[in-house]
Amino acid sequence: MDLQLRKKRALVSGSTAGIGLAIATVLAREGADVIVNGRSTERVAAAIKQIKADGATGEVLACVADLATTEGVETLARQFPSLDILVNNLGVYAPKPFEEITDAEWLEIFRINVLSGIRLSRAYLPNMKAQNWGRIVFISSESAINIPVEMIHYGMTKTAQLAISRGLAETTAGTGVTVNAVLPGPTRSEGVEQFVEQMATANQSSPASVEKEFFRLVRPSSLLKRFATTEEVAVLVAFVCSPLSSAINGAALRVDGGVVRSIV
Repeated sequence: MDLQLRKKRALVSGSTAGIGLAIATVLAREGADVIVNGRSTERVAAAIKQIKADGATGEVLACVADLATTEGVETLARQFPSLDILVNNLGVYAPKPFEEITDAEWLEIFRINVLSGIRLSRAYLPNMKAQNWGRIVFISSESAINIPVEMIHYGMTKTAQLAISRGLAETTAGTGVTVNAVLPGPTRSEGVEQFVEQMATANQSSPASVEKEFFRLVRPSSLLKRFATTEEVAVLVAFVCSPLSSAINGAALRVDGGVVRSIV
């Protein structure tokens, strides 16, 4: 299927690894001009090299900036004054018991996971409305609905993204701009790979055994019974970014492997 993304300019925040890199790769394959973002020149360059090797047909550009800061967003906006597509993917997570999460940690995870998307949307939504076309996608999580007891602060930020994306969508009524959220489930990202390897080493077992136990004990409601690939998440995001998705606005779209039992 042709997603009609040729020459659309897209930014994927936090796109040097994991889901962000996969989204940037799929968009570039579909012909979009993709801006790869990270805080390290070396990691951005490595990601661009990989995206080009994976069949990019659009231009692949670099933005080295910390988009969790006001200064980083200002740097980006000067370099790229307008976008057609904004994917708010930047985020962090850290398992920690609720009683041990400090005020500073609550504020920091909110700053990175939530304020980054707010600032980027504020920078680019007005021009999207002016040109009467644009796509904003927030990469939320099934943790927005199934708040994980092992990282309540992370779940809070993912729920906040749902509220923001729906609220912004309301402001686009009658235009060619859409704002949506995509909710991945447990996904085999760079961080998850490291976690699985560490657990396998600590338990003197195999990564496959760790994965099996994770879905038996931690995410038993999963229908997929394995970690999704980053590509499986990215293809949904790419469709939501395309002109073909014009009737999808204000939605929370799950690619969670069936973890969330609710049908709405």
